[in-house]
Amino acid sequence: MTRLLGPDEPLGVRQLRRIAVAGPAGSGKSTLVRTLCERLGVPYVSLESFYLGPGWTMRETWEAEVLGFLDGDVWAIEWQGEEVRERMTARLDVLVWLDHPRALVLARVVARTLRRRFGRGPEIAAGNVEGPLRTFFTDREHIVRVAWRYHPILRARVRKVIDENRHPGLVVVRLRGQHQVDSWLRGPVSALLGGR
Repeated sequence: MTRLLGPDEPLGVRQLRRIAVAGPAGSGKSTLVRTLCERLGVPYVSLESFYLGPGWTMRETWEAEVLGFLDGDVWAIEWQGEEVRERMTARLDVLVWLDHPRALVLARVVARTLRRRFGRGPEIAAGNVEGPLRTFFTDREHIVRVAWRYHPILRARVRKVIDENRHPGLVVVRLRGQHQVDSWLRGPVSALLGGR
């Protein structure tokens, strides 16, 4: 049975080996995945590095490469990619749901976009560059508009995984706000990884 836990509840798994982090753009998925990889002692690989080619193109081999990555014993990755999400979920021990308030996510996306424009934000795979913030008004696919649009969609996708209960033993951890993320890392994660 799929279990839904809060930030301070023990995970109830013997080992933390396969983790995905769900959330809309700006929720901190990549940052949390990177932190989890460090604690697990495995290299960080961004899911977007599998599918993004230059000029925002889709790499033809991305699905096979992601599935090959998921064959590994220990990993953490962003819970994205319609074509691979179900197979990813079937392999998971823990799905971390960053269910932050919409306003927080939007503020983070705007701040990240501005930092990237000035060369201080995290790089995008394959050398891609987001459009300037002013294109928010003309580009339906501007990252800020996508983050706003996908917030309820992502929430519904995670709820569906919980409600359908098709992945016995899956643990879903719901975290709302950075304080809960930090608390989860200090508490249940550190307890399971021996303080790491």
